Amino acid sequence: MVRRGSRALAALSAIFLCTGCAAAAPSQWSTAAPVQATPSTAPTPAPTAAPTPEPTPEPTAAESLTETIDLAKFSASTTIDNPWFPLSPGQRRTYTGAATIDGERLSRKVVLTITDLTKEISGVQSVVAYEVDWTDGVLGEAEIVLWAQDDDGVVWRMGEYPEVYEDGELVETPVWIHGFDDALAGIAMQSDPKPYTPSYAQGWGPAVQWNDRGRVFEVGSETCVRAGCYKDVLVIDEFNPDEPDAHQLKYYAKGVGTVRVGWAGAKEEEQEVLGLLRLETLSVAAQGRVRAQVLAQDARGYKTSPNVYGKTPPIVPPAG
Repeated sequence: MVRRGSRALAALSAIFLCTGCAAAAPSQWSTAAPVQATPSTAPTPAPTAAPTPEPTPEPTAAESLTETIDLAKFSASTTIDNPWFPLSPGQRRTYTGAATIDGERLSRKVVLTITDLTKEISGVQSVVAYEVDWTDGVLGEAEIVLWAQDDDGVVWRMGEYPEVYEDGELVETPVWIHGFDDALAGIAMQSDPKPYTPSYAQGWGPAVQWNDRGRVFEVGSETCVRAGCYKDVLVIDEFNPDEPDAHQLKYYAKGVGTVRVGWAGAKEEEQEVLGLLRLETLSVAAQGRVRAQVLAQDARGYKTSPNVYGKTPPIVPPAG
């Protein structure tokens, strides 16, 4: 779900229209439906071929490598109610799909939980989200993601602490946090995204090669995933200037957030596709279990990343 700089998935899917939905205007990018959940014995569908996209654009005079964040404009930073990027504590979003690993098409599942925990980053209280990725049923990554909304309604990515696993062993923690190692927060969602506007930095983490950008690719689309059908969908093209021919399109529905992820690019190897399977609110007990996992990972971060993550205040449980 989250791009990883040089490890990023070049992704793009377009619109799988539901029966009875009016067809959206065709685009230059191909369409690919999310992979449906199947029994473990069933073969995983092959990726849908995608045409070569337009070359990754060079920044224009109106664009910059980083975004200017005003840390004084976060009076209610943990209230994230941007219509395209709403975050409600206790909400869990499950995505299913597939990716190609070493030439084999494997199932992939991503579970994103919005916790009631917060972490202070450069004086800004940030919402703590917890994203866990599995490939072929095996844990690949568990990530603490930090978001905050400013007084203009812009949602900022303040940093992230991922733990990458191979064969059950922790192998990498490419953490970046605003204010450390020259890292800067980036825009996760604009307050009023419009087409034909300049791209924007989604964060700047040179120590871990985080240099992703976003731009509005399409508005007013329609799409269906297993969780339902959505109209007036916003499509954001994400790319890294250091990775030509690598794009990830994310599809956002108002009041929901991300409902689809896909791929494009002639050199993309994983060809990941994901669709929203389920959107739910966790029970108090389930929220407590996730909270315990997040706090344990937060504690590990002080050991695995003492010079970056270790310099941030600990994650804080809700008052009371």
